[in-house]
Amino acid sequence: MEKKTDCLVLGIETSCDETSASVVRGGKEVLSNVVSSQMDLHRRFGGVVPEVASRKHVERITYVIDQALTDAKVTKKEIDAVAVTQGPGLVGALLVGVAAAKAFAFAQGIPVVPVHHIAGHIYGNHLVTPLEFPLVSLVVSGGHTELIWMPEHNRFEKLGKTRDDAAGEAFDKVARLLNLPYPGGPQIERLATQGTPQYDLPRAWLEPGSLDFSFSGLKSAVMMLMQKKKQKGEQLNQEDLAASFQDAVLEVLVEKSIKAVKDTGAKRLLLAGGVSANSGLRIRLKERCEEEGIELTIPPLELCTDNAAMIAAAGTYQYWDGVRGDSTLNANPGLTLTS
Repeated sequence: MEKKTDCLVLGIETSCDETSASVVRGGKEVLSNVVSSQMDLHRRFGGVVPEVASRKHVERITYVIDQALTDAKVTKKEIDAVAVTQGPGLVGALLVGVAAAKAFAFAQGIPVVPVHHIAGHIYGNHLVTPLEFPLVSLVVSGGHTELIWMPEHNRFEKLGKTRDDAAGEAFDKVARLLNLPYPGGPQIERLATQGTPQYDLPRAWLEPGSLDFSFSGLKSAVMMLMQKKKQKGEQLNQEDLAASFQDAVLEVLVEKSIKAVKDTGAKRLLLAGGVSANSGLRIRLKERCEEEGIELTIPPLELCTDNAAMIAAAGTYQYWDGVRGDSTLNANPGLTLTS
């Protein structure tokens, strides 16, 4: 199809507990990015409650879409396509976004473009620095820890994945062990900045050459250390434990990412996903990339967590490639990025 370089794409993201809508021009220029977070609502439960999240999406979706159009100073008739997160995520939450996207597209007579949530996180970097191929992306979030190879737009190859707990999931589980409030990741990071990594915790490098990740054993090691200290009546320093745990996670994430870039000869390394907001990870990855002469792109904090601008950016390139959904488009909580 003819590529309309200044096309306006409305992005919709409802995969978990943020209701978001955004208008992006040409896959690069963010005209608006409205995010309605449910974090305070779910904090009392110690985690996201899917049914509650879905109901809140229903309440907020129309408002955030209208606000995104208003902030972008565009009308519904000016939108060329709607990009929406199809998966993965919470099925009820995804359904709200998909239904809203199909309704908007049908009413305006424009295409709807299904987008993979992780592709969105990767393309969030494109809103900062244009993607330069081939590249490797480290995707780190509550549900995903992956190394993705991209030789060109819309082509994804998984180099490594988590075999059990994702990094963000491990952060949250260790936070619960320490009786820290939800969300646990930022709480662990806060404590870690006040401590030193004095406790000896394992690094799961797996078999030689592997780019896969595993953090379940690390979480278990933290739990065993806490139990051992309690049995001996010894005081456990929470700040030092948080620093030790975070150090063990970040070392593996960073070193495997560097290895992936070297193994593939990629021109650039991207950081993506909610855990990319972790300041320790950002600092350590930047330092190692400078040491190795690797170009690094890290998105600003507002593009690290779930948002619709990243979905619109990814959706624009799929729109240009002719990807289309129809009236049968449905949410897919187990959607895979690679075949």
